[in-house]
Amino acid sequence: MEEKLIEQINELVEKLYFERKNKVEFIPGKTRIRFAGDIFDEKEMKARVKSVLGEWITLGEHDLKFRSEFSKFIGVKHILLTNSGSSANLLAISALCAKTFPKRLVKGDEVITPACTFPTTLNPILFNNLVPVFMDVDLGTYNINAKNIEAAISDKTKAIFIPHTLGNPNEMDIILEVCKKHDLILIEDNCDALDSRYDGQLTGTFGLMATSSFYPAHHMSMGEGGAVYTNDYALWRLLLSLRNWGRACYCDLNEKNPNGACNNRFNYKINGVPYDHKYMYSNIGFNLKPLDLQPAVGLEQLKKLPYFTKKRKENFKLMFEIFKKYSDYFILPKSLPKADPSWFSFPLTLKTDVGFSREEFTGFLENNLIETRLLFGGNILNHPAYVDIEHRIAEPLVNSDKIFKDTFFIGVYPGIEQPQLDYIERTVEKFFQTKNISLKK
Repeated sequence: MEEKLIEQINELVEKLYFERKNKVEFIPGKTRIRFAGDIFDEKEMKARVKSVLGEWITLGEHDLKFRSEFSKFIGVKHILLTNSGSSANLLAISALCAKTFPKRLVKGDEVITPACTFPTTLNPILFNNLVPVFMDVDLGTYNINAKNIEAAISDKTKAIFIPHTLGNPNEMDIILEVCKKHDLILIEDNCDALDSRYDGQLTGTFGLMATSSFYPAHHMSMGEGGAVYTNDYALWRLLLSLRNWGRACYCDLNEKNPNGACNNRFNYKINGVPYDHKYMYSNIGFNLKPLDLQPAVGLEQLKKLPYFTKKRKENFKLMFEIFKKYSDYFILPKSLPKADPSWFSFPLTLKTDVGFSREEFTGFLENNLIETRLLFGGNILNHPAYVDIEHRIAEPLVNSDKIFKDTFFIGVYPGIEQPQLDYIERTVEKFFQTKNISLKK
């Protein structure tokens, strides 16, 4: 009886999906063109509902399956799921500061990172009483200039934490050389860049650890969620402890053996007192777990990731064709010769004295229902939250300040099809006509 009811529910869920889908229609000038969003079909809906109908809600069988499949895809051995990419970043930096980490970072140690950043790349550095060393970024790539890293290093510098901004890979060969030469730990914030490559190698596989986000705006979605991954098993165990309240136990949350994965659960002692290993704490940790329905959705999304990547690249190329005729007014995005980005979005920076402001242009697009976003924080030090933080500036932040004032982006996610691109092109043309701005010869 139960199986029949679940089958009926699945049929109804699928019917609901197609009922909604058949009502979706793009009407130019009336339908909003989002900059990003999750791309779900009936498979994700059914996976989500099936997981909720089970009696186990927290991480379980879908966690195990997703970690296995994601490990195969990304090519990293040990995966830990989190409730967000931001939490993954927090765990990665916190692990470096844990008592059991062999090269433990302590208060006052420095971490090199770009000034043009998203807050949750920077915040874990501050939360752990480390000192961010800010580098500027290049216009067009929006990443740090790897050739300038050595000049930013001091005796206190212990790590580099770099995002592959908007899916655009950093110059990883030079960064790895610098890290090896100066014995620096490398962590990649890969939240914007899933399935991007540098010299044929996936981003997120170069450093000691990397992080991903499965927020709807990113390359694949669980609704919310993230991951931190590493090839170091001992480090993975440390990350697991930090995510799960700091406990010493390394059981999966649906461990079937009452005596634990170690088969020795009740034979531990603290200060000579017998103690259940599940309630023994080896780190000062958090609770940053997702629910099992999230990797249930992630398993379906992972199957679609090759298509998502292909579509993002196609949309980026088409968007480039739209804007290259306006190259006298905008700095167009670019990537390094060895980079193969799966672009998160299409960034543009106004050149100097173009006759209009960023707000005028983005306002025109927004009024015509084309969503835009700024490049995160621009120079993050301009924001009220970061006015009094301890930090060091390694070089003038000229480009980061310009990005703060003049940069924005438009979406290239797979939900944007040719009719939306045609409407964007017409709207941009209309802006220049309205402003009586002629294209320069």
